[in-house]
Amino acid sequence: MSQPQTIPRPLVRLNQWTILLSVILSWVTGITWILIIPLAANLLGILCNYNPVLRVGKLFLTMPRSVYIPEDAQQQKFNSSIASLCLAVGLLGYLLHWQVVGHIFTSMVVIASSIAIAGFCIGCFLHFQLKQWQYRRSLKKSF
Repeated sequence: MSQPQTIPRPLVRLNQWTILLSVILSWVTGITWILIIPLAANLLGILCNYNPVLRVGKLFLTMPRSVYIPEDAQQQKFNSSIASLCLAVGLLGYLLHWQVVGHIFTSMVVIASSIAIAGFCIGCFLHFQLKQWQYRRSLKKSF
């Protein structure tokens, strides 16, 4: 049986901080194109398994990967998908001058990444609930 792919927690935190700080910086400066940084990094991670933020962060890990608390890579892809969707809609909202849409979707990302940095992952909770729903649904089909 193969080991599930994992990502060391400091790299996950780095990605969360990158998202959070990018959105805040875009709000403060009014430069909405800053949102491209976390959006592109997460889309590359989802589609190509290559997140540049994680790759650069990996260079700064001081201990072997096995020492760090592991985070499930599939779960992180799910979280990145949600964050990418919200960042894309937020960026699109800003570009179309729909400021309310931009603020709502980027605020959701800021809230989720802040809460995740504090220790509770909303995306992980949603992923767990989705898996539970799929499991219960599969049980109903087997009868």
